[in-house]
Amino acid sequence: MQLTDDDFTLFAVPPTFGQDRGALDARWKELQREAHPDRFAAQGPAAQRLAMQWSVRINEAYQRLKDPLSRAAYLCEMNGAPVQAENNTAMPADFLMQQMSWREELEEAGNASALDALQQQVQSARARALSSLDWLIDEKGDYPAAAQQVRALMFIERFSTELDERLDRLGQ
Repeated sequence: MQLTDDDFTLFAVPPTFGQDRGALDARWKELQREAHPDRFAAQGPAAQRLAMQWSVRINEAYQRLKDPLSRAAYLCEMNGAPVQAENNTAMPADFLMQQMSWREELEEAGNASALDALQQQVQSARARALSSLDWLIDEKGDYPAAAQQVRALMFIERFSTELDERLDRLGQ
């Protein structure tokens, strides 16, 4: 293993969207045990610094691999289709219409029941988007389309966070 290895190589898992969370968790613990700086205390400060670099690298890879959105974006970038969410916000018209509809529903929702119904719609859309990413990446290998789906999922996640915040405020 090298610090420059991609996350999948580091974790010894296939470079696919579909991952076994339990296997990732187990591998993370194993790698952290191997790289823990305390194991290198007798070898001096240089060895401990290197162990710390490994520990940081392992944690970064784990955070990226365990999160489906981050993992999909990473796979897209690895395969020549970076998401570029900060400067590419183009979305299909039907997706934009759905977003506008959700925003209107959020503004008009006056009780927890209406917000819960909206939350179910959003969670359903999130599940469909994740399923689509699995298909686009692991089945079709269509990384440009997957990058667009990642951007859509980022919108869904952001809206879901706003919805959760609204539910929290309503519950207070």
